[in-house]
Amino acid sequence: MSKPRLYGIPGSRALRSIWAIEEIGIDYELVSTHFIGESKKPEYLTINPNGKVPALVDGDLTLFESMAINLYLAKTYGGALYPKNPADEARAWQWSVWGLTEIEPHLMAILLNRFMLPEDQREPDKIAAAEKGLKRPLALLDRQLADQPQLLGGDFTIADLNVAAVLSMSAMVGFDGVAEHPNTAAWFAAATSRPSFARAQKAGE
Repeated sequence: MSKPRLYGIPGSRALRSIWAIEEIGIDYELVSTHFIGESKKPEYLTINPNGKVPALVDGDLTLFESMAINLYLAKTYGGALYPKNPADEARAWQWSVWGLTEIEPHLMAILLNRFMLPEDQREPDKIAAAEKGLKRPLALLDRQLADQPQLLGGDFTIADLNVAAVLSMSAMVGFDGVAEHPNTAAWFAAATSRPSFARAQKAGE
């Protein structure tokens, strides 16, 4: 059977899935695909018609959306990374979706208005609103981690990787509010200190 092929580059949402597959430790092929230009080419659109990265091809299966890819990889290949019982499995899905809905939109607003948009279209008020909006979910995360080192308990799982991967955008966009939440900050520092995260950042070099 051919090894999984992952499309994307570390400097994009594909970092999440590169991190997951590096944490799992299986052999894979990273197909460098930039989110500007390359992801809109006809040959790539046959893999991900959304024209975005990441995408995964594993045998007869083709997947897009980073969280779907990560949950699939962890369940199929991840061993202890994927929860063993239905309740923890559901909580892993819950936290993964939560990261996308409660954390990512604010970080994207900061990214757009601090770096991506033309200067005359940037709105500082939206940066301030996003930074304020992050306080509530980060405080919730802090409470979740008050009495346990990881989101589901004592072991690092795909839930931790997925949420930490979304939150890793904070350094790129210049958001330093994570430090205001000590449990979250300690958990995030431990997650991003894993060797698999360092390998993911350098993947394809």
